[in-house]
Amino acid sequence: MNYGIFVTTLLLLLVNLPDVAAQKLVSGKYTLVELEDKLIPHSQWKPFPAASDRDAWNAVDQETLDAYLKTASENIGYEWPYIPATKSLLIERTGDRDEYQAVTFQKRRMLGTMILAELHENQGRFIDPIVNGIWSICEESFWGVPAHLPKTKEISGLIDVTKPFVDLFAAETATYLAWADYFFGDQFDRISPQIRKRIRHETQTRIFQPLMNQHHGWMTANSNGRPPNNWNPWIVSNWINTALLLEEDPQKRTAMVHKAVEVLDNFLDPYPQDGGCDEGPSYWGAAAASLFDCLSLLNLASGEAFAYVYDDEKVRNMGKFIYRAQISEEYFLNFADADPQPKMSAAMIYRYGQAIQDPDMMRFGAFYWEPFSGSLPNFHYFRNFFELFVQDEIRQADKGLPLPKDVWLPDIQVMVARDQAGTTDGFFLAAKGGHNDESHNHNDVGNFVVYYDGQPLLIDVGRGTYTRKTFSDDRYTIWYNRSDFHNLPTINGKVQLPGSQYKATHVSHQGRPQVSQMTLDIRQAYPEAAGVESWERKIVLNRGRQISLDDVVSLNSATGITYHFMTIYPASVTRPGVLSIPFVGKDGVTKNFELRYNARQMEASVEKVPLESPEDKGIITKWGDRIYRVNFEVKKPKAKDSYRFVVAN
Repeated sequence: MNYGIFVTTLLLLLVNLPDVAAQKLVSGKYTLVELEDKLIPHSQWKPFPAASDRDAWNAVDQETLDAYLKTASENIGYEWPYIPATKSLLIERTGDRDEYQAVTFQKRRMLGTMILAELHENQGRFIDPIVNGIWSICEESFWGVPAHLPKTKEISGLIDVTKPFVDLFAAETATYLAWADYFFGDQFDRISPQIRKRIRHETQTRIFQPLMNQHHGWMTANSNGRPPNNWNPWIVSNWINTALLLEEDPQKRTAMVHKAVEVLDNFLDPYPQDGGCDEGPSYWGAAAASLFDCLSLLNLASGEAFAYVYDDEKVRNMGKFIYRAQISEEYFLNFADADPQPKMSAAMIYRYGQAIQDPDMMRFGAFYWEPFSGSLPNFHYFRNFFELFVQDEIRQADKGLPLPKDVWLPDIQVMVARDQAGTTDGFFLAAKGGHNDESHNHNDVGNFVVYYDGQPLLIDVGRGTYTRKTFSDDRYTIWYNRSDFHNLPTINGKVQLPGSQYKATHVSHQGRPQVSQMTLDIRQAYPEAAGVESWERKIVLNRGRQISLDDVVSLNSATGITYHFMTIYPASVTRPGVLSIPFVGKDGVTKNFELRYNARQMEASVEKVPLESPEDKGIITKWGDRIYRVNFEVKKPKAKDSYRFVVAN
């Protein structure tokens, strides 16, 4: 054997090995036997003080507990509603998912509020309502929602009760019941032993057995290789929570936690090293944040045996994403299905920042903390207990928004740039490459957004209301999921297509003191029939001056090119080559911005997008009925050409 060739080959193999330390980060640390030894036994585990520990409950935030008590008192006579089959059938009959969800979410919010109110008051006044809530929920045919049922003729909107499976909200439901059992189990037993027996029977049948014995699609990558999305850590967090609280057999309890963390690593292992959430900031709260929830519970149940995970650079980056993707106090990046104005789970963010020792993240979380309003959030119920015991600290903590000057996430190919660090004053630019098989995907390779003084100028419309169509084969018939309703061109009559093969290439980023730019080729995001040889796009923030877009194109043939730009303002052409956008600043004053173009090349027109479909309700909620599409039609398209746009004030 040639020794030199052998050594060279070995070195190449070593260089290309995956980062072993980052693989199976959570599940690979302890064997099943070691994990059982690490977990605090069920009988000894006291994650939060017992209801009888009045000193502990009287020491936590009384203002928040008073708000829970007020809401629960106002609803002490709440009639726990039966959910008729016809509400479940709406998902098939009309595509509506909200009617069913409004009822089921309200029942769980009410149960959770009464649990917290009883912990505060401790007079037994809410025990019967809690029991009624538990019994009502246990009598539901399905703890999940009809939108998550298999899309088959056999199912058609009604659960097959002989084949239980676990979706997001079935797992959430088990968490409510588990905490009710933990805090008030002895009181339930004085009423009837059937209450706790029912909780365990239903949880075993609906949650534990399916999770331990059958594959669920959210557990691993799909058939196209797309990694698991937020469903994975979100469900796993509730799985771990419920197993730790309800399963008394130490071997079964350990086996469930062990399998849960193995499933969790299926989410974490392929997650981008840069921590970028391709689902956007509003889904970050159930993705990276749910990973943190899992770690919080695991550490609470093991004497911090999983604290080492917080030293991992990827896990640290996953936390930092939430403030790196911020536009202004009010707005965040909303590529794909993300919302432009997501709610911030302030205490959870603060705790995540504390765990990874990131002062910026802690300040960011503390900035968004506000006194409890009395209305319990729909999801992530156990976060409320953690929050109660950290609120006094958050009140006193430093508050502020990091607002970094430049962010580059090379794995998800997203850039963020603003005129100045630490302030929303001036221009903000964000752009993306990526591919068109991202989680909650829109066909948007090469899209970008422009804000000024923290307010939207050129936007990503984002998502509307979810209906049956949203996650069906008709997804890309919904206008806001299509590339021609993003800040992108239609090329020879063709729009971008879905699939991981439709992607950006030759992506690069430069961040300098006065200029930040992203370059990419979006050719491969379009079908072959578009005839694109190359479409080199450069998006530049010239700090304090303007934003420019330059495309250099090469086509097999040129039969038609139309550029599209999305805004919330009734733009108009004021003179050839200048389109005026009547931008309203944060002070409420209108200031005209110019979108400059080559009038010899292109002709501009503006259309108001009609918002009439069921899916459009969510657009109106987020932006109002004021979505405009600006179209620039190339007059005489050429096979080789260049196009330039400038945004300036």
